[in-house]
Amino acid sequence: MADIVISEFMDQEAVARLSERWSTDYDPTLVDQRELLAARLKEARALIVRNRTRVDRPLIEQAPRLRVVGRLGVGLDNIDLAACKERGITVCPARGANESTVAEYVITAALLLLRGAFQAKDAVIAGAWPREDAIGHEIAGKRLGLIGFGANARETAKRGLALGMHVAAYDPFVPDDDLVWGSVRPASLLDILRHSDVVSLHVPLTDATRRIIDRSAIAAMPPSAVLINAARGGLLDEEALVEALTQGHLAGAALDTFEQEPLDAETGRRFAGVPNLLLTPHIAGVTEESNRRVSLVTADNVARVLDSLPQSD
Repeated sequence: MADIVISEFMDQEAVARLSERWSTDYDPTLVDQRELLAARLKEARALIVRNRTRVDRPLIEQAPRLRVVGRLGVGLDNIDLAACKERGITVCPARGANESTVAEYVITAALLLLRGAFQAKDAVIAGAWPREDAIGHEIAGKRLGLIGFGANARETAKRGLALGMHVAAYDPFVPDDDLVWGSVRPASLLDILRHSDVVSLHVPLTDATRRIIDRSAIAAMPPSAVLINAARGGLLDEEALVEALTQGHLAGAALDTFEQEPLDAETGRRFAGVPNLLLTPHIAGVTEESNRRVSLVTADNVARVLDSLPQSD
């Protein structure tokens, strides 16, 4: 049985770094084999996961020697923090490793949705030549509204400002006189919704933020606005979003996270044929470069905890 179990994909360099010192079970298929994962955790002292592995109380109870959970990312809604605390299990998110990656995704999505010219491939091939339909908007001068102003949002703001956008953010946990605001304007949630050309979500999924973008929030947005969710599924009402896009109340949207991941056939059909909608498989924070950074940070985090344990543990 291994000291470390890794249930989702991780950079090989980081896996090798851990394997030099501890017996390491690297099997990215374990995320979809819960009973096998529980069996592999019987003697493990460390578990490394991404966002799909549910580290809940029943799983924790089947891992009596578990002392650390390394998270390949920063979101912790798939980990039962209370159960971990009760057991004295340290949870280590990989902070500071993929903020620029998420920011690039958000700005890229905004550019694609505002310009509106990059989904004309089939029409061009067919000779339809839809030039008037493909005329969109520039990003310079547009208003970027961020819901949440943590590390990812701040990196997104930097890039938006560099492109000539006007940036505002809503975050009740950051005082208006905090120096982190810089050129970004503090605003209320309603202000962000009513006056932004691009709205991007950057908050964790909690009881307070669940469906923060509901039907009424979408109704408050101008029909020319686009919405981007690269944070967490469950932050927005997906049915209300589909309805708004279909009826022309919103100009576009990009979703990287969903209430259910992966989508099943029924949920997937909800999004079929919806205009100006970009869908990606929870990959906004993952590139070759960021995967290496996140993996190495996580390996170091887990190693630090294991090194701190008594020899008899």
